[in-house]
Amino acid sequence: MIALATAGTAFGAQALREKVLRPDRLAADAPTRLTMVEPAANVRAPAAQVRSIVDENLAAGSRNWIPDQNIGKASSDTYGHIMGYTSTTSAGHGDAVDFHVSVRSAKTYRVSVFRIGYYGGKGARLMTTSPVLTGRRQAAPVSDRETGALSCAWARSWGIRVPESWRSGLYQAVFTTADGYRSSTPFVVREPQRSSALLCVIPFTTYQAYNMWPKDGKAGKNLYGGYLPGGGAGGAASRSLKVSFDRPYSGAGTPSWFNMDTSFVRWAEERGYDITYASSVDLHDGSVDPARYRAVFFPGHDEYWSKQMYDSASGAVAAGRNLAFLGANNVYFHVRLERSATGRPDRVMACYKSAPDPGAGESGATTIWRSILPDRALAEQRLLGIQFSGIVKKPTPLVVRQPGHWLWRGTGVKDGEQLANLVGVEADCYDIHSPQPQGRRTLLADSRYEDSKQAKTKTQHTAVTEHTGGGTVFMAGTFHWPLMLVDDDAYTRKTVKPSGATKAKIRRATANAVFRLTAGAPR
Repeated sequence: MIALATAGTAFGAQALREKVLRPDRLAADAPTRLTMVEPAANVRAPAAQVRSIVDENLAAGSRNWIPDQNIGKASSDTYGHIMGYTSTTSAGHGDAVDFHVSVRSAKTYRVSVFRIGYYGGKGARLMTTSPVLTGRRQAAPVSDRETGALSCAWARSWGIRVPESWRSGLYQAVFTTADGYRSSTPFVVREPQRSSALLCVIPFTTYQAYNMWPKDGKAGKNLYGGYLPGGGAGGAASRSLKVSFDRPYSGAGTPSWFNMDTSFVRWAEERGYDITYASSVDLHDGSVDPARYRAVFFPGHDEYWSKQMYDSASGAVAAGRNLAFLGANNVYFHVRLERSATGRPDRVMACYKSAPDPGAGESGATTIWRSILPDRALAEQRLLGIQFSGIVKKPTPLVVRQPGHWLWRGTGVKDGEQLANLVGVEADCYDIHSPQPQGRRTLLADSRYEDSKQAKTKTQHTAVTEHTGGGTVFMAGTFHWPLMLVDDDAYTRKTVKPSGATKAKIRRATANAVFRLTAGAPR
């Protein structure tokens, strides 16, 4: 990319504005030759909206937003040094966000709220910090006898009302004790009244499905497993049938695969895209209307969807709006959001999977979408173009197809080229046995991987589906795609080990997707 001066200097501001607003500037994310001009960051958006994202990211940055960095000591569920949760997954301007915090002893602590973005490469900006607060150990979670759901009824410890000056974004509250123990929890600030070109949806429903809090070897449960009464992992037989949003995230408070979402957010804001944010619960309850945006991006692992979420997304596609999923195994499980014991809406998520679902209504049982109706009538492929195929045993190359397609434009890739270790964790593919989308589907990668569950070779696809009379859906089909967008992710450095050339090609392809789906180059 264009070299930038330190954020906050006059030259840094001018360079970043030129990078965003001048489509004639050439991309150079890494030492690989790019053959075309980099797509502008939504050149059709009103300039004031684009500049506001740019100006926001010129503010001083901070690296203190990651609780398990070497800034302090990460809290653990076993000891419970400090942990907390928010009263909501998202809030608009003027709305309250309350923090419910438990501290092992009566130590003092503070709550610091960060907005995640580029900010000179530091990844976040400190927005506000609480006064010194006196900690207290709050009550143990209550377990529902019938479903195993664990929920907390902790008292409010501190809170904010979202200022009008706070831009929509992905935010992180970090809880820090006086002796340096830290944990965190994320939330979203939304601006549903502003029709940005791009809406980014953060998958809080999937975060909770995987949340094993408390991961203490005794009490924790999620939708996959739980601990046995005498201790030790009990597997699927001990899992919960419902999970509650009224509890911290396990460990230091980082949700499962949070780095997929933060990688895209940091990259998108570095480029100055006209972007606003929502949580998956907002998609469920109608707080945001995806049809108001040119494109909706789902950057992470977005596996757990309610019928309302599905209807909202499919309605947007029918209205000509576009979707992009940068991970894999999306829209796989059908869930139902319910009221908490105190009557608060959408604070409990039900997913009975293979167990009988006593609450199944018109939308069907809470199990995988493709098994709700006969003949896989609701299989996710009908909307997405491809669907979940398996668990990747070890990272394997993504094999490029259709290099002349707009997705690969300017990357320099060739047909059959292998992008090392890009297929990882979970993968999607075209399934001949499931309902097909109405329209044209183009497979842009055709890769082979070993499935860790079934001990056989399977296929991974990357795809673009153009729905007849509607919008376009891009599917990366692998967990590792969004992790190519930043350079400092610990998992990526250790496991994926991508080359600079691979990262540059995926960044360019992702920029092509943003440009095509938001600015709307003619088909």
